[in-house]
Amino acid sequence: MTESMTYGRYLALDQLLAAQHPLSDRHDELLFIIIHQTKELWLKQMIAELRAALELVRADKPVEAYKSLARVSRIQAVMTLSWDVLATMTPSDYTRFREVLGTSSGFQSDQFRAVETMLGLRGGGVPGPLTTEVAALPSLWDEANAALARAGFALPAEVLARDWSQPYVPSKPVEDAWAQVYRDPTRWWELYQLAEKLVDIDDALATWRHKHVITVSRVIGMKPGTGGTPGVSYLESTLSKRAFPELWTLRTQL
Repeated sequence: MTESMTYGRYLALDQLLAAQHPLSDRHDELLFIIIHQTKELWLKQMIAELRAALELVRADKPVEAYKSLARVSRIQAVMTLSWDVLATMTPSDYTRFREVLGTSSGFQSDQFRAVETMLGLRGGGVPGPLTTEVAALPSLWDEANAALARAGFALPAEVLARDWSQPYVPSKPVEDAWAQVYRDPTRWWELYQLAEKLVDIDDALATWRHKHVITVSRVIGMKPGTGGTPGVSYLESTLSKRAFPELWTLRTQL
């Protein structure tokens, strides 16, 4: 007879709750590990949602993609709130176990780099090969622009048929085309709503970055990061990054 399913077995809680291995005897190291492991779990879900959204936008089904895109921005909000929990750890708490981290750093997160790449932000992270299959595929922004072109908007060939592995370069014709959508949202409602869902994600990403800067400043000040980055100064340099740049610049011309 098949053994009945239990909550713990279904969620593999024995394995999940045994996956924290502090290297020091300091109380706050467990919090540090759980915060970052939780972020990686949410990043895994974000990647699943972005994969679904990419396929739907590619198939000219933007309405069906709204759910996944909305879910991504809400996950981002949860991840941003988690910085408040980490901020309960004081500089004195952190320095008591920081040495056990060695050269490990959140900048080495393959999943975070995959999310950035899937959104359209390439080449802005820690140097090195992207270890996921998303490295040379069109991003969500590339697919949104392709959908815009299929709807009849004139976009340049260098936007629609480019080397996807290279960073995206903002385009005035792309901005102008999306501005047309915003000038007549009733006619282009599906594309208009898609654009606003993308702005939600970009907005949430900027908020996450800002809270990251504040939290790191609060805990380590201006000291270098454990992964060899300049720390806060590097994080501050990322605050202006936008995955969907023309959706921001078009607002000036409306």
